[in-house]
Amino acid sequence: MKRIKLAKIILAASIATGGFALSQPVRTEAASAVQIMLDGYPLSSTGQSTVINGTTLVPFRSISEALGIPVTWDQATKSIKATKGEGNEAIHVQLTLNSKQATVNGTTVSLAVAPRSVGGSTLIPLSFFSQQFGATVGWDQTTRTVSITSPRERMYVLGFYALGSYSEVSRVQNLDAVAFGWSRIDESGVFSTTTRPFRWPENAGEVTPESLVADASTTGTTPYLMVYSSDVKGELTKIVENSEFRKKAIADILAAATETKFEGIMLDLEGLGLTTDKTYTRAAFNVFVKELGSEAKAAGLKLGLALHPLNSSYKGYDYKALGKLADEIVIMAYDYRTGTGYSSESGKQPEPVSKVDEAIRLAIQETDKDKLLLGINMDNENADSVSVLTGLAKRYDLKGIALWRLGIMQEAEWNSLEQSVEFK
Repeated sequence: MKRIKLAKIILAASIATGGFALSQPVRTEAASAVQIMLDGYPLSSTGQSTVINGTTLVPFRSISEALGIPVTWDQATKSIKATKGEGNEAIHVQLTLNSKQATVNGTTVSLAVAPRSVGGSTLIPLSFFSQQFGATVGWDQTTRTVSITSPRERMYVLGFYALGSYSEVSRVQNLDAVAFGWSRIDESGVFSTTTRPFRWPENAGEVTPESLVADASTTGTTPYLMVYSSDVKGELTKIVENSEFRKKAIADILAAATETKFEGIMLDLEGLGLTTDKTYTRAAFNVFVKELGSEAKAAGLKLGLALHPLNSSYKGYDYKALGKLADEIVIMAYDYRTGTGYSSESGKQPEPVSKVDEAIRLAIQETDKDKLLLGINMDNENADSVSVLTGLAKRYDLKGIALWRLGIMQEAEWNSLEQSVEFK
């Protein structure tokens, strides 16, 4: 009911401002110099923005679809339609070329400037997005930049929990999943829960590793046993390429996961394909994941993978095949080490967003986006940059984000996330 009343107020305001604009002469400014920033990162648009009578017109389809709002074009009526949400909460919008009358859920809304077609794209007043779809919009005349902040929305969030994460244990109940980093494949190629740095934690009074896992499960947060390994001394290659080592590792991983009542296994196996034959390494890793996945499924466990991005130096990961074997994949789109975006205030060095953007685009060419989580390394990011990266995950409609890690995040960074993401 409140949503309906608010919509009526917005419609009245739109009609009032539209009426004023009707009496003004048409004045068109330069059409090609307007940049669109969505959540702090440029939006690749299929049309050029323009300014008419002081009203900024922007490409409807480009922005709508980047906000997760599907758009359809009706050639017969020269109209464009968009629907946000479902059921009684849905917002249905229809605009017609060269008409100042739009409809929102069947109610007529007057626009200050009529939509028009430029280069095959339909341009509409920028303010319409804020009024109807909840996005916050802004205009910088000096730089001729449109800034759009996407509305807060529900998103799947996985958090990584290491030995030093207990200071933020209260956050676990708000996460969809948590990966406890308490095991690894050690330098001899053997699964272990005692080798640093990824080892089973000691009890702290009544708080035990088992109680942390049980508490997560009780609150509806999926607890994963994270298994880490690197290939510094070839230990990971040893596991994936040798059937006997694979069999032993899989049996040990499953035993550890089931004994403590984890609900999934998260493999964080890093460094493959840097010096080895990438084709052979990919095939061997696929076999390892397939065998583990089959055993995990039989035990009622989910399987997650944390993988280097496809634009990294590590080429041992076949996203296409792995996407069919795993329940979800974390794109570890970090550690590019370019020095771009250094923040002197926080002392952190955010990842170059263009590289993260590329990593996402490469991944969704190979894997269902509904299985992909954007990994965000909070060792590097700050309150501003985390909102940009979360915006990218929303722009590409990924399953969600994965935070490395609990225990190192600042309150300002959590606040930034909560402005963009609705947790469970």
